[in-house]
Amino acid sequence: MDAQQCDVAILGGGLSGCLAALALYHKRSDLDVRIVEAGLKFGGNHIWSFFDSDIADENRWLIEPLIHHSWDGYDVIFPEYLRTLDARYNSITSQRLDAVMRKRLPQPALLTGCTIASATSSQVTLENGETIAAKGVIDTRGNGNLDTLDCGWQKFMGQQLRLAKPHGLKRPVVMDAAVEQVDGYRFVYCLPFGPNDVFIEDTYYSETPDLDTQMLATRISAYAAGRGWDVVSVERSETGVLPVVTGGNFEKYWASSGPDMAKAGARAGLFHPLTSYSLPDAVRFAAYIADQDDVSGKALAAVSHDYAKRQWKRAGYYRLLTKMLFHAAEPERRYIILQRFYTLPEKLIKRFYAGRSSMLDRLRVLAGKPPVRISRAIAALLKR
Repeated sequence: MDAQQCDVAILGGGLSGCLAALALYHKRSDLDVRIVEAGLKFGGNHIWSFFDSDIADENRWLIEPLIHHSWDGYDVIFPEYLRTLDARYNSITSQRLDAVMRKRLPQPALLTGCTIASATSSQVTLENGETIAAKGVIDTRGNGNLDTLDCGWQKFMGQQLRLAKPHGLKRPVVMDAAVEQVDGYRFVYCLPFGPNDVFIEDTYYSETPDLDTQMLATRISAYAAGRGWDVVSVERSETGVLPVVTGGNFEKYWASSGPDMAKAGARAGLFHPLTSYSLPDAVRFAAYIADQDDVSGKALAAVSHDYAKRQWKRAGYYRLLTKMLFHAAEPERRYIILQRFYTLPEKLIKRFYAGRSSMLDRLRVLAGKPPVRISRAIAALLKR
């Protein structure tokens, strides 16, 4: 069977892979790009959200077509503190991502329902025996070996609910931590997609990756009932277990999924260590890779490795904060750290989520009356 030929093959049709494909097709129309996805649709079953300030103006063109819903502002709720912030908040659905991919890219570029058996920096072999010969290959298929990193876990279940009556929310509740604190820091996240439609996600930071979906479904139901919302139906549901990183070895993590392969997304370690938030990095890297002249496998592997290593070094501050969250505060009191954080200036909060905290921001977060005991904070920072 003759091999398919292309310039760049992207492995994985999640958010990072799709953004890379869209950026390459837009900025490098001379290239023949293929994106290989095991599922029948791109994006899986997810909602991704971001603040306007997460995306640089010069990259807005890449993300704008994917937005499903936007709101002017959002709320946070803590046991001793409430706040409405003015930052514009946006959500992308996997359905919208799939539709944009099929509209923007030519049909031959979209290889869905294709399971990958093996891959190198210049060739992809599918389970059915077909091969794709490429000048360069970019692997975006989820995490590398997380045993090379020191991790806690952000675990969640989200359900999109149809209600009997309007919910009354004017804007998203990005963090409602005025809920029972169990198994680490817990909060509920709400997106009002329509008068009678709301997406509720129960999220918590935990030392273990196990996920009790029945318990989470019960907690979402109880939360809706507590808000006085009569649920007619569950329209869709999603779950996730994401790493939050306190330390580890970048080079071992990179090598764990092929040292000579170009990578993007979580496979390259391109996510916020504390929030597991990958969208800002995915946009930045997609725009960056589309500016490269040399798309050979060797060149793409080198530039993606160097880019990810620079980001890993820059993220050291956030790994420090993650270590403090997990090791300096008792699980049921961890909300105090986030509660104090949300009293800080809004511009500082915006830069934090974008992974672009200034030196003054970093000092401000750590200064003042500490939300945890000094002895525990010092012990956490010394912990390996």
